[in-house]
Amino acid sequence: MRRVVSAVVAAAFALLAACSDDDEGGGGATPTTDGAATTESTPTTSDTSVSTSTADGEWATLRVPDDHPTIQAAVDAAQPGDLVLIAPGTYREAVQVTTDRLTIRGLDRNEVILDGDFELDNGIRVLGAKGVAIENMTAVNYVGNGFFWTGVDGYRGSYLTTYRIGDYGVYAFDSINGHFDHLYLAGSPESGLYIGECYPCNAVVTDVVSEYNGLGFSGTNAGGELYLVNSVWRHNRAGIMPNSGTYELCYPQREVTIVGNLVYDNNATESPSVRMAIRRQGTGIVIAGGTGDVVERNLVYGNDRYGIFLTPFLELSPNDEEPTRQEWGTICADAKLETPAERDDPIVWDVYDTRVVGNELADNGVDLVLATVDEDPATLGNCFADNIFATSAPRRIETLAPCTGTGSGDWTAGAIDDMLDQLYRQIKPGPEWQTAPLPPLQPQDDMPDAATAPPRPATDVPFALDLAAIKVPTRP
Repeated sequence: MRRVVSAVVAAAFALLAACSDDDEGGGGATPTTDGAATTESTPTTSDTSVSTSTADGEWATLRVPDDHPTIQAAVDAAQPGDLVLIAPGTYREAVQVTTDRLTIRGLDRNEVILDGDFELDNGIRVLGAKGVAIENMTAVNYVGNGFFWTGVDGYRGSYLTTYRIGDYGVYAFDSINGHFDHLYLAGSPESGLYIGECYPCNAVVTDVVSEYNGLGFSGTNAGGELYLVNSVWRHNRAGIMPNSGTYELCYPQREVTIVGNLVYDNNATESPSVRMAIRRQGTGIVIAGGTGDVVERNLVYGNDRYGIFLTPFLELSPNDEEPTRQEWGTICADAKLETPAERDDPIVWDVYDTRVVGNELADNGVDLVLATVDEDPATLGNCFADNIFATSAPRRIETLAPCTGTGSGDWTAGAIDDMLDQLYRQIKPGPEWQTAPLPPLQPQDDMPDAATAPPRPATDVPFALDLAAIKVPTRP
């Protein structure tokens, strides 16, 4: 189904294209540049690597630096199911993992530090290995990503910190069956957390604090049993933004569930950022060209521009046609085709069938916004109900687009043309991520029993989630 682009928007493409070389960034696996691995650590007294029997079978603990001088050496020596246990210290490594079912754990989240020295690409990259869990450590100063899973079935990241990272703090790409919890993410120009190119993703994100990034969360073409819950997204350019685009497979973005989050003060003007995040600056939750998403029971306040924003996503140089409605159910496993050549005609991805229910909003520029370009908004299937809010665009949005019954009213009253708004906004480049001002890195909660807990590979994820029990959070 090809979108017909209005003459006004079409005339704007050339102007937008002149400054959009990174607007459609995001996807794709980032290659690792391996540097010389050096370790500055405080050795601990421990036994050498021993095998231990558990209900799940036999596994070995490989200690760094006692048994192996570097994390990479321990990972290379480990067998599926083993535990790599890392002592406090600074590890200047770009670790690559290709062994299934490893648990890689720091003994102290705040003292086990992987440092990329502004040269190495990724702190730890899991390449195709199933069921790898990474726990209880910090990554800083990597030019790519802090912790990165790509092309995997089964992944988990728990009690992780990333700070001053060149792309994404924590990144799962083309990966399914995952769980992220207890993350602190700051200082990434793309986003603190990214999940992309998965449908169904079958993943849970919970207990995350993401701040001072371009976007708190972004997810291109990610959805299908994907849950963002019980987390804090604050002080970013924009808080949460799933979007569609042909620069990754599995388009469009579909069926992400955003429930019980605290999303506030996403107005950062000096955080590192790509242009796409700057264009959404001052916004709490943005559904950019998504389909069938759920935004429910979130507290969204203090965002200078918009609170919850449903808007088309403009892709200037798509790689493919926009799929028809009949193709929206295609899973990623059936979409692994060679990407077609880049096209000259743009796509405007509209938002369809998205529910915005039971949220509380206050002190935003406009609380609830639904923007379209050419389509009749009454035909797109989006709905709003039971929200606590003061302002909306268009006005009386819950009457226009109720979740039960038939809507009525004037869709033009107070409506916003977001494409024109983007065109005439002044876009200034963000500061370089290496030197952007950030708050001092604070100690974060440590994983309980890190020294004694058995390995827990990501073979049974995501963990159980009682979605119905989640309530609107309270203000801090």
